[in-house]
Amino acid sequence: MRTNLPVSNREFDYSGDEFLMSTTDPQGRITHCNAAFARVSGFSMDELMGQPHNMVRHPDMPPEAFQDMWNTIGRGRTWIGMVKNRRNDGDFYWVRAHVTPLMQHGKPAGYMSVRMKPSREEVRQAEQLYSQIRQERESGRQTFRLHSGHVRYNGWRDWRGRLQRTGFTQRLAAMLAVPGLALPLLPLALDLTGLEAAALQGGLGVVLAGFILWRFHQRITQPINEAHRFASHIAGCSLSEPYQRIGGRHPMALLMERLQQIQVNLRAVIGDARSEIDNFSQIAGDVAQGAEELAGRTESQASSLEETAATMEELASTVRQSAQTVQQVQEESANSADLARHGGQAVAEISTVVQSIADSSKKMGQIIATIEGIAFQTNILALNAAVEAARAGEQGRGFAVVASEVRALAQRSATAAREIGELIRESGTHTQHGADKMESAGQTIAKVVQSVAHVNTLIHEMGVAAKEQSLGISQVNDAVNDLDQVTQQNAALVEESAAAAQAMSQNTGFLGRTLAVFRFR
Repeated sequence: MRTNLPVSNREFDYSGDEFLMSTTDPQGRITHCNAAFARVSGFSMDELMGQPHNMVRHPDMPPEAFQDMWNTIGRGRTWIGMVKNRRNDGDFYWVRAHVTPLMQHGKPAGYMSVRMKPSREEVRQAEQLYSQIRQERESGRQTFRLHSGHVRYNGWRDWRGRLQRTGFTQRLAAMLAVPGLALPLLPLALDLTGLEAAALQGGLGVVLAGFILWRFHQRITQPINEAHRFASHIAGCSLSEPYQRIGGRHPMALLMERLQQIQVNLRAVIGDARSEIDNFSQIAGDVAQGAEELAGRTESQASSLEETAATMEELASTVRQSAQTVQQVQEESANSADLARHGGQAVAEISTVVQSIADSSKKMGQIIATIEGIAFQTNILALNAAVEAARAGEQGRGFAVVASEVRALAQRSATAAREIGELIRESGTHTQHGADKMESAGQTIAKVVQSVAHVNTLIHEMGVAAKEQSLGISQVNDAVNDLDQVTQQNAALVEESAAAAQAMSQNTGFLGRTLAVFRFR
């Protein structure tokens, strides 16, 4: 037998109005339990489902009690007995268990257990009985045993039980047979004859008939009337009759036991259904309220999506225009790049021409230096000619005049050559400066060309990005439109869900009022 430890000496108390219900498969694994059973046992629903039912068994329970239970329900009969269960935290609680087999095709397909809070007197008697069972097991002797939840003594001690288990027909036959044999012998034993014997036999016959009628009323008529009253309460949807353990095993006692078991099972099932309906009604109300709120939010979202769709359409139009503008700027940028490249080429050509002019200026300077040298030599020759003319006297006067003119011309040529050299040097300086500027301008224009090319590349990338953005925004716009349609459909579904939740709440109310006809008090 499974032993569940640890245990404590603390008893868990619960309401007497609670019915702890569970169902198991033929192997004793839990297939269903109500919230009251889970709460009192201290386990969660997930911890209980699919587990062996003996997970709540207390070590103080004797195995003989469960053996009797399985023997009883295995025969298709209901077992009623006191059980001490263990909670998840080790505490204990007592129940009066009603275990009923769920028959299918003549065989138990599972078992339903309904437990109620017993009285303190029932707990005291159960503790005394189970203690006596443990003592007899330890001593090795057995004076009684459990049978269908009842105590059955062994041997002659069970004479009262055997008498109670005797059928009413057998008892009636015995009551008729014994007097039938005794009445003819009684007058002979009393030495009576004639009228006295007949009067005695007649009087005893009347007394015997009255006794038989009284026993028939006590054993048949009165239990039938009690069963009729009890069944009338059940038929009138009143389940408030208190449970009473029926003594004896005669048919009417078994009938009353079955009727009381029907009442117990109905109270458990209907009470559990009421509790679940109350919870379901609250959930249905919450669902209906949530559906209404969701409908409002969905409608607001649909309106926002319509505005978003319009905004996205405007944004898509703007992006398309931007893409067109970027394409135009790209074309202008390409033209500017071409112009910059042509300008760079022109500057390079001008720089070459200026450099050629600078080179020519250097050559002209060299020529002017040559001219200055010739003028200097000419001036020297004119001086020599003047000296020679002076020596010649009158004959050399004309030659002296020519020499003087040549000298003056040489001096003017030298002066002009110096001035031209100065101009050429200044022109060379300016030309070199201009060449430097042109080179710098060429480098700047080259950088401008590179920048324009880079800008053109960036603008091209911007154009590609703008096209991709336009395509992406178009797709987003389509998605927003689709989302708007889905939101509209969701709004319609939410309204239908709200209506369904409202109808479900109303139906729950109808079902609750239907079950309300069963009265527990």
